[in-house]
Amino acid sequence: MEKENKIIIAIDGFSSTGKSTIAKHLASELNYLYVDTGAMYRAVTYFAMQQNFINQSNFDKEALVTSLKNISLQFVYNSELRFSEMHLNNVNVEREIRSLEVSNFVSRVSEVSAVRRKLVEQQQQMGREKGLVMDGRDIGTVVFPKAELKLFMTASPEKRAARRYKELLDKGHKVHYQEVLENVEQRDLIDSTREDSPLKKADDAIEFDNSDMGLKEQFERVYNLALHRISKA
Repeated sequence: MEKENKIIIAIDGFSSTGKSTIAKHLASELNYLYVDTGAMYRAVTYFAMQQNFINQSNFDKEALVTSLKNISLQFVYNSELRFSEMHLNNVNVEREIRSLEVSNFVSRVSEVSAVRRKLVEQQQQMGREKGLVMDGRDIGTVVFPKAELKLFMTASPEKRAARRYKELLDKGHKVHYQEVLENVEQRDLIDSTREDSPLKKADDAIEFDNSDMGLKEQFERVYNLALHRISKA
């Protein structure tokens, strides 16, 4: 595919809607770069937890902002797994950042404007050459408002919690469905009501409610949309 025919594909939506799964598959089929922005926010959250900047009773935002200069984030490709893993300060933290503990704090860390500025700047640099699939909460509204294709993924909280619960169990985490559901609902509230770059559907985004949609059907629809937009680029 010629460079001038490459586009930016922005996939936004609520947690546990399968954004990353669809985005990874799409990027692989198109030979595009894939960027999981949620992993970036999770890595910053994990750093804050390690430094005890955030816990159940306290969140020292100033200490985190002051320490942002000490955070280095990199996506490192794992040839065996065939996708890039998040490295925080040269340490692979892919498994650690997917824990429910990190999920419980990530929306609060994502509210911090200085954190968002740092990560959005990095994300925009990644898209300079186009040929990019990026998923998150504000990709189509803030990071790439002129993306050629914007998707907004949604599903019922119960369906999303069930998916997340199974994913955590499969990875060996000991969790209960009810706490996962409460986490999903709490993250929805925080993400949608924060002052800086709240989660919302871009006016020109295509909405996908995949509550009762299989991955194969979702991917075929998204892939055909992408091919159509690429042909128009």
